Amino acid sequence: MRLVVDLTRCQGYAQYAFLAPQVFRMAGEEALLYDPGPDEDQRERVLRAAAACPVQAMRIDRVDTPAEPSPAVHSTAVRSTTAGAAGAEPSGGAAALRRTGRVVIVGAALAGLRAAAVLRREGFRGSLTLIGDERRDPYDRPPLSKQVLTGWVPAADTALPRPRDLDAQWRLGTPATRLDLTGKRVGLADGDWVPYDKLLITTGVRARPWPNPDEAALDGVFVLRTRDDGHALAARLGAGPGRVLVVGAGFTGSEVASACRDLGLAVTVVEAGPAPLVGAMGGVIGAVTADLQREHGVDLRCGVTVTALEGDGSGRLRRARLSDGTVLDVDVAVAALGGIRNVEWLEGSGVAAGAWGVGCDAGCRVFDVNGLVSDDVFAAGDVARLPHPVYAYQFLALEHWGNAVTQAEIAAHNMVSGETDRWPHLTLPVFWSSQFGVEIKSVGVPSFADEVVVAQGSVAQRRFVAAYGYRGRITAAVGIDQAKWMEFYERQIEQAAPFPPAFTHVDQPPADTAPVEAGFPERVVPVHGATVVVTGHDPSERRATLVRPGHVR
Repeated sequence: MRLVVDLTRCQGYAQYAFLAPQVFRMAGEEALLYDPGPDEDQRERVLRAAAACPVQAMRIDRVDTPAEPSPAVHSTAVRSTTAGAAGAEPSGGAAALRRTGRVVIVGAALAGLRAAAVLRREGFRGSLTLIGDERRDPYDRPPLSKQVLTGWVPAADTALPRPRDLDAQWRLGTPATRLDLTGKRVGLADGDWVPYDKLLITTGVRARPWPNPDEAALDGVFVLRTRDDGHALAARLGAGPGRVLVVGAGFTGSEVASACRDLGLAVTVVEAGPAPLVGAMGGVIGAVTADLQREHGVDLRCGVTVTALEGDGSGRLRRARLSDGTVLDVDVAVAALGGIRNVEWLEGSGVAAGAWGVGCDAGCRVFDVNGLVSDDVFAAGDVARLPHPVYAYQFLALEHWGNAVTQAEIAAHNMVSGETDRWPHLTLPVFWSSQFGVEIKSVGVPSFADEVVVAQGSVAQRRFVAAYGYRGRITAAVGIDQAKWMEFYERQIEQAAPFPPAFTHVDQPPADTAPVEAGFPERVVPVHGATVVVTGHDPSERRATLVRPGHVR
């Protein structure tokens, strides 16, 4: 069987671990870990656990298709024949599209799979094609840095549940290489073209590699993004290296370091900033996570960088040189340097896409290079950049599990709905991270804020909520082992509640607790080389062309 738990909704009450202890574990007070592919003999216990969950956060299915399909093209067996949750059948073009249209999804991971499922639920009965560059069924990435690295769950057991009524054609292992907007077709690496009536782009991101190719090729240098990455790194950690070097103390780097300490491995974390997670959560949470890492035995070095990785004569990693002159003997190095959005295949297509992602409106409809919105091309997940009204209509690209799911649902609905029935993506971002025995959960966009205050709980006890504010209103909240409060703060953000918080509640901090600066690095405008050349004279002739930096004539 396969299962996935939506940990953006989970509130850490531990029912799962009590009812199915071989499948679910609690790491600390609230951090839930689980086996995504448990044995079939655990089904009854898992179903009881799912029924007991107050927020119904678990999805389950039986494995009816191979985890690694051998042919490049295959399809599931049963087609949905009802309109499902969509309600009344739409009229006009939307109705015809639902009956006989062709939908292509480029990106066969979490967002793509979720969109496909919602399309069928919405009553779409036409042809559905999913294109992916990996020759594997969609799998869940969060377990790769936790359960997989510690050796509890094999990387091969992270496949996502697949609905049985999907009836999709899968083009796996043959990535998209070009897009023909005029001809409404997607070109594949094997030379084939796939036509569409509606297209959804969910190509996500890939791990940013170590910048020096020769050093990146050393035996012992890893990144962590794919299932193969997780399998390879878990095997190396399981062999007991002398010291692991983690470069970058963001969420992935911190979770890798946590897994290393769970395995009893010596680990050094090198972070260019003043503390872990500062870019995402600011100085207050950064200081807490720095203390957590050091308390758990991590050799944390902030304010320095790795200037070189060096190997021996056989090409194995042996040492790292730091910017402060330190030389470390290391056997494994994990480059946790963030991601690169997978947009190269869109170059020259006329889509507004670049290092910043794929530009789209709040309904996930993609912009062309002229800034005009398309009714036929949509984007969702890590690759999409769209405006959020709660955050001054700033264009945001968020690499979060929950964001991929909610955007995919909005995009799928809008693809097969009429103009008057389309939905905006207004869901607040929710993110979680399990590391060093605590659950960090965030709602909203902390980096939008300029102040932060501990609204309840105790920092010293590692159990508190920090509320973030901008110009007198709450814009985000981060909880350490306080997941049950996140829905409350989500409502406060949605209602533009005043900051600092004025409500009375349990577990309040001392009365003299006052807001402090949020402590984020200086904001950088995400232009990333968006160079546009405008041609033509009359309004009917004027057009924009997106060019790469350095290629302007």
